[in-house]
Amino acid sequence: MVENTLRVGSISEGFVLDHIQAGYSMEIYKHLNLDKLDCCVAIIKNAKSNKMGKKDIMKIECPIDFMDLNILGFIDHNITVNIIQDQKIVEKKALQLPKQIRNVIKCKNPRCITSIEQELDHIFVLTDEASETYRCKYCEEKYDGRLRAKKIKAK
Repeated sequence: MVENTLRVGSISEGFVLDHIQAGYSMEIYKHLNLDKLDCCVAIIKNAKSNKMGKKDIMKIECPIDFMDLNILGFIDHNITVNIIQDQKIVEKKALQLPKQIRNVIKCKNPRCITSIEQELDHIFVLTDEASETYRCKYCEEKYDGRLRAKKIKAK
């Protein structure tokens, strides 16, 4: 009998992102701009999980000051971030919804100042934590949530 086990080596410094919603790791890869960095990334898709059924896991070997936890918290604040130094977990970080995100999503309102002033940052502010609602700082356009993992699961 062949055991279906995948072994991915340890990393010396970086992050292990655990409890990623199954099938969503490539979106995270894209939004963290990992394709533009010269670092080692292992993506495990659809791993078995007692808690979630299936999940994705990412191992990212890079300097620990690289990771933007606000982007991760915005995408899915249920992801567990394990910080690795000297091949050991030195800290586990719980993510939160960031109060503000900058240049992660773009305002879709054609009358917004960001449509006219192309160099202006796209800033969205958390206006309702219970419903996880973000609005444009300039025109208050509500963000439709297409980037967020929970919203994609619900579709």
